[in-house]
Amino acid sequence: MFVIFGASGNVGRATVTALRESGRRVRAVVRDRRHAPSLEALGCEVMAVDLNDRESVERAIRGAQAVQMLCPVPDGAHDPAATMRDMIDVSAAALRAQPPTRVLVLSDYGAERDENTGITRLFHYLEQQVKPLTSNLILLRSAEHMENWARVLPAARAAGVLPSLHHPLTKCFPTVAARDVGLAAAALLQDEAPTPTSRVVSIEGPRRVSAWDVASALGDVLDRTIEAHALPREEWAPVLQRAGLSARHTQLIVDLYDAHNLGRIDVEAGASERRFGTTTIEAVLSELTQRTDVAARA
Repeated sequence: MFVIFGASGNVGRATVTALRESGRRVRAVVRDRRHAPSLEALGCEVMAVDLNDRESVERAIRGAQAVQMLCPVPDGAHDPAATMRDMIDVSAAALRAQPPTRVLVLSDYGAERDENTGITRLFHYLEQQVKPLTSNLILLRSAEHMENWARVLPAARAAGVLPSLHHPLTKCFPTVAARDVGLAAAALLQDEAPTPTSRVVSIEGPRRVSAWDVASALGDVLDRTIEAHALPREEWAPVLQRAGLSARHTQLIVDLYDAHNLGRIDVEAGASERRFGTTTIEAVLSELTQRTDVAARA
């Protein structure tokens, strides 16, 4: 049995689909049962789990041959860092209590750094908590997901301007499609070669892009001119809070992009095992735009 946490998300669904296409038995773990029908249609056993409840997590991983673990940054929490650390503690304790043959943990570029990197520092904490599972532990660190640009697509379409927290606009940074992360995870979970110590695998897309590149690609998709705009740093917090984020969640994102812009969120120096997805930023933006169009017509 392959147990996939976050099975309804972009990464998890790609992993689940690939595993089912390979004929694997999959237990899809979700937080909301509303996602169950589409996963059951793929042939998955679906289980709703409270990530803050150890008994619930232990029940989900019982009998697992392999586990893909995701601890999401909790949207809407007053203190998302504290809430996520609680989820990490629960998940790590459950895995240590009944370790599966293989555990793959979804992590981030920059997670090796024990410094103020905002959200990424929480993935550093996650890695530290699961490292006692040294046998057959895979840490899959990914670059920033291309799908994150979905948050600013409405503004870009309305005004022809793509706001960016990446500074300067010409700086190329690593990014990856969530689907490619999920496919890489599925392949790693099925790799039966023994891993005597923890294994770090890094993944990013086929090429690095700048904010200018993203704006140009979006312009091609929409068949109109889109200009990239470096959102002034003093506007970051007010814009994020107007979008509904708490002050503490806002600070995590501000600290993250400060680290990004200083070049601290990247593949670890000397990384020995690297993978590169094949999905381009153009393909992801096209898909995101189509989804937006469908939602608008619904």
